[in-house]
Amino acid sequence: MAYIGFAKTDLAPYETYDRILKELEKRGFKIKFSKHHWAGDMPFGLVIVESDKGNIAVRWALGKAFELKIEEVSDEDLNEFIDDTLEYINGD
Repeated sequence: MAYIGFAKTDLAPYETYDRILKELEKRGFKIKFSKHHWAGDMPFGLVIVESDKGNIAVRWALGKAFELKIEEVSDEDLNEFIDDTLEYINGD
């Protein structure tokens, strides 16, 4: 299984990364590996996670409070979501 997520956050990038990982653990995902991408001049980023239940990509953006929504998708949709987000963050 693969998952994509969308998070709103009122936290700094490192705090957002940590909060997303903790929230995934609360929801029963055991994290094996994770990484975080963002550009300092953009108010959003991407957290990529390998877990015991499948791979997860969470796109976060600034908001008024923290919230996280996750949905199950195909591996193809996950890869497209990651590629599109990284392309935007890197300005390609």
